[in-house]
Amino acid sequence: MNEQAEPAAETEVAVQLHEIDVDAPLVGIIMGSKSDMDVMDGAASVLRDAGVHHEVRVMSAHRQPDLVGEYCANARMRGLRVVIAGAGLSAALPGVAAAHTDLPVIGVPLSSRLSAMGGLDAILSVVQMPPGVPVASVGLDNAKNAGHLALRILRA
Repeated sequence: MNEQAEPAAETEVAVQLHEIDVDAPLVGIIMGSKSDMDVMDGAASVLRDAGVHHEVRVMSAHRQPDLVGEYCANARMRGLRVVIAGAGLSAALPGVAAAHTDLPVIGVPLSSRLSAMGGLDAILSVVQMPPGVPVASVGLDNAKNAGHLALRILRA
């Protein structure tokens, strides 16, 4: 007599799948320019030290709006759980990212030699999001804190 095992409950399968360690990145770090890489590496180093898989991409909200929209719209499907977006001057990237995903977005306002206000313009652009398009913000050039905040979100 062949006894068949009972099928696993859907919630059991979900728990088992959640516990599988995969190499898919959990955090996406995006920035508008390669020149932002030195500062934004602070977030990547925090995630690396914690053993959290992440990816780093350069994409401009102004020069490549379709690419930013596609990246953010597909972020959850690809396994991302948090997006960190660094931007200076008008700092549009964090808001554009948040407009295209329901994932948490952490904005990193970046200073620039071109800034008329020493980075205050970027800070205001990141924190002044319209209702329904939330962006968390860390301090000016403080990508490390963005990495720490992403870790807290992942562990919540």
